[in-house]
Amino acid sequence: MKAQLPNRILITGASSGLGAALALHYAAPGCTLMLWGRDRQRLEAVATRCRSAGAGVAVRSLDLCDSAAAIAAIEQEDDAGAIGLALLVAGMGDTRAPGDLVEDAAQVARLGLVNFVATSAMAAALAGRMARRGEGRIVLVGSAAGFHALPFAAAYAGSKAGIAHFAQALRLGVKQYGVHITLVSPGFIDTPSGRKAPGPRPFVLQPSDAAARIARAATRGQAHAIFPWPFILLRWADRLLPGVLRDRLLLAFTPPSD
Repeated sequence: MKAQLPNRILITGASSGLGAALALHYAAPGCTLMLWGRDRQRLEAVATRCRSAGAGVAVRSLDLCDSAAAIAAIEQEDDAGAIGLALLVAGMGDTRAPGDLVEDAAQVARLGLVNFVATSAMAAALAGRMARRGEGRIVLVGSAAGFHALPFAAAYAGSKAGIAHFAQALRLGVKQYGVHITLVSPGFIDTPSGRKAPGPRPFVLQPSDAAARIARAATRGQAHAIFPWPFILLRWADRLLPGVLRDRLLLAFTPPSD
């Protein structure tokens, strides 16, 4: 949905996958896209396609493991011109390595920094500025995995659970100031990181489809969008099942460590 778009849109994780699909979805004449990503070459390729669609584009390459740099960068972008919509898509997905009993500690730290610490810090920095202006929209990308305690992906599921709670709390904190916070919790998306998930990937979505759904949720100011719909049922099943049965099911779907 491209009507009444903000003039300046920030998208993190825009060098591939869902972030790139969102950049292409929003690319249109009169719109300035600020595209962030770690891979400068892939980021420039996405930017070229967006410029071909008529959008103005600026790119920034940075590593969100450095949360202080990420906060400074988002403040610089907003100083250059008020950001009307920010889609904080950047994230890392990984699982326990074959043969390991638990996930590597460095991997846990890295996923926590990128998926939760930097993302929530950037959202807070920008939400405060938007609140003072009395308007703005921020989309935080969680995951359906955040609803479940996945033994083979504890860092990923845990970090996405954290961003989900943060998004809901931030939404309540800034709603009265005209700022809309949207949490999206998609299921499987056909991206390079999504393909790392072990086992089957039911109801997998193409990035363009997921991007369109996210854009609709952002335009409506929807508090929480879970898609596709079977993952809504899975969330309720996780909540309603007795703990012992839930644990057994999670362990049954966990790949062996050796």
